[in-house]
Amino acid sequence: MELRQLRTFQAIAETRSFTKAAQRVHLTQAAVSAQIKALETETGTPLFARINKKVYLTEAGEVLLRRVERILREHDEALYDLAELGQAGRGRLRLGTASTMASHHPLPQILSEIKREHPLAQVTVLRGTSDEIVAKILAGDLDLGLVSLPVDSSDIRTDLLLRDQLVAIVPPDHRFAGQRNVSAAHLAAEPLIVGEEGGNTRRKIDLFFEKAGLHPKIIMELGSMAGLKKMVEHGLGVSIVPQSSAREEVSSGKLRAVPVRAMNLSFEIGLAGLKSHYIPPVQQTFRRLCRRYFAA
Repeated sequence: MELRQLRTFQAIAETRSFTKAAQRVHLTQAAVSAQIKALETETGTPLFARINKKVYLTEAGEVLLRRVERILREHDEALYDLAELGQAGRGRLRLGTASTMASHHPLPQILSEIKREHPLAQVTVLRGTSDEIVAKILAGDLDLGLVSLPVDSSDIRTDLLLRDQLVAIVPPDHRFAGQRNVSAAHLAAEPLIVGEEGGNTRRKIDLFFEKAGLHPKIIMELGSMAGLKKMVEHGLGVSIVPQSSAREEVSSGKLRAVPVRAMNLSFEIGLAGLKSHYIPPVQQTFRRLCRRYFAA
C-alpha cells in the first residue's frame, strides 16, 4: 500500500464520489480509479460498492478506513515534528470559541503572545456553540476549543479554566435591583432573555426551572452575550448569566447582579481537544497561556 493510494481511498470514502475525490487529491478520475483498482488487487477484496452511480464502502472498506485514518494521522504528525525541528515558530492553531466573554478577554492577549512565540504559526478562530465546536474537533476541522463544560465525549480531553456562579441581571431601576436575592418563582414571572438553545449554560437554566416546576416567560433567545446584556440594560427583560460576564456593567452601574435563591449552578469554561499523545508546540503554548491568563 502506498500513502497516495490511501489518501485517495480516504477521499472517496469521505466524499462518496470518485469525481469529488479526484478534485480533492488533484488527480484525474482515471488515475483515481487506477489507484483504487491497484489497492483492491493488493488487498484481495473490493473496497467500494458502486450502486446506481453511488459509492458505498464495503465491510472491508470500513475496516481499512479505520486503519487508514490512523496511518495518515501518524504520518502527518511525523512530518509536522520534523518541520518543527527545521523551522522554529511554525505551526497551526485552529481554535473554536463558544465564549463571548473569553473572546473579549483574555483570548486577544493570549493570541498576541502566540504570535510572538510562534511568529510563523497559522492561527484561525471560529465562533460557534460548544456542541458545534466539539463536533468540529472530532471531525478534525478544529484543533482546540474554548467551550462550556461538561463535554460528553470519551475522545475529548478537557481542562477546566474558569468556574463562575450564575446570577440574575436586571436594570438598576428594576424592583429586584435592591434585593439581596430573588426567588425562582419571581424570576420566572419576569420576561426572560436567555442564550440560544444548545449551550450548557442554557441547559442548566432550563433544568433549574424544570426541577422547580416553573415555566419561565422566555421572550428572547440570543447567541451574543453582549446583545443579551444590552437588551437587559434597555429594560426589555431580565437574564441569568455568569457573574463575571457582567462585572463591567455592574461596576459602571448599568446593571445589577442579583443571586437567585437555590440556584447553586456554576458556569464552567474549559479547553477541549482530542485525547492525543501528540500535542504540537503551538498547542502546548496555547494551553500554557490559557492556564496562566484564566487563573489571573
